Amino acid sequence: MNISFDLDSTLIPNGKEFETEKRNGIAKLLGIEEIRIGTAELISYLQREGHKVHIYTTSFRTKGKIRRTLRYYGIKVNRIVNQTENQKVLKSRNINSSKFPPAFDFDLHIDDLKGVGIESKRFNFKAIIIEPTDKNWIETIKSEIKNVG
Repeated sequence: MNISFDLDSTLIPNGKEFETEKRNGIAKLLGIEEIRIGTAELISYLQREGHKVHIYTTSFRTKGKIRRTLRYYGIKVNRIVNQTENQKVLKSRNINSSKFPPAFDFDLHIDDLKGVGIESKRFNFKAIIIEPTDKNWIETIKSEIKNVG
């Protein structure tokens, strides 16, 4: 399955909503962002299970910046879709939604925004909505994927 993850408040904190992995001073200087504890293990688990993992964000971060942050934590993803690409593709398909994973061949999208959950019902795509404060977020995702799969 092609699984996409949102960044802000899902994998990268917007504040102090979840604990993050440690990063050194050089990483901070290089602009490496903090990432939610357990992200690398979860993504690696999903990849071992045969899934392809992608990033799908409405952030305007460059794909290079996102890739550098992920690489610092040992994470490799298949594809990154940022807001620049998202806007272009959705506009060309005349889709009025903040996100539409099927446009990028993503079977399942994981996000923190309830609005994306509403859009998933309206536009008929699969989404798992994770609360930023969910301490058992990894188990929540694993069990939801089994239900979706």
